[in-house]
Amino acid sequence: PRLLSQFFFADERVTQVVAEINGLDAELDPQQYLVLLNQLHLSQAHLLAVLEQIMEECIPTQRHSRDYLVKFPEELLVGNLGNHMLFAAECILAGTFLEVEEADGAQLRPQARKLLCSLELVRRVLREQSLSQPSSYPEPVRAVLIQFDWLFAEFELSYVSSMVVVKSPEEIYRQQEIIVLFCETVGRALRLGYVTQEMIDGYEPLLMFTIPRLAIISGLLIYPEGPLSLERSPEQMSRVFSPFYNLLKKIRDLLRVLSAKELSLLERSLCTAE
Repeated sequence: PRLLSQFFFADERVTQVVAEINGLDAELDPQQYLVLLNQLHLSQAHLLAVLEQIMEECIPTQRHSRDYLVKFPEELLVGNLGNHMLFAAECILAGTFLEVEEADGAQLRPQARKLLCSLELVRRVLREQSLSQPSSYPEPVRAVLIQFDWLFAEFELSYVSSMVVVKSPEEIYRQQEIIVLFCETVGRALRLGYVTQEMIDGYEPLLMFTIPRLAIISGLLIYPEGPLSLERSPEQMSRVFSPFYNLLKKIRDLLRVLSAKELSLLERSLCTAE
């Protein structure tokens, strides 16, 4: 159950797979090479997962902030981003630029080198500690963990910023405005009886269409100062809505001529239409 013991065996597995890869002729046995690469990917992911637990246990208050993750595209956060960063650092150090421009890769190389050297130091120090005192984290161990955590975070932010367009603080705020709009829309829909709490608790699939439709009406009429405010220029709106700026203006103009009864009938119809 001790994390340092888990780390020792996870590190042993990575070392074993690397040795097998180094001893294999990829051209003679490409299928086995791919199998070993997959095993390396899985074993490194496990090693990083155990290391993450160790850092949370050992240096929870001294870790680098990960607030920058909110700037990343959502699709990057669904997989094992940490293992992807490690692979990216190895590629950059080897002179291979799979996802970034060559100039960006050249600028990232010093960071990649420091990160991988730090990881090797962490692996050596934790292996030694696991063989001597697997239940404690003396100051030298804490120091190398802090350094690795900071180098990893700095490389992760720099690499992803070179690979994709990260969200600006303004875009993050606009997304938060949309979240608030949707929350207000759900509350209003419950009060008016458009949806029921049972539908929400039961994850009724129809809500995937109903709530966004009602949110557009709420954003244009009920909360005109919110994220759908057409007093802003398209560039000032969230990228979710800015492509539809002219269409939203037409919808708003049509909604303004409806009576309260007609608006209610429209919203009810939007809750049932497929």
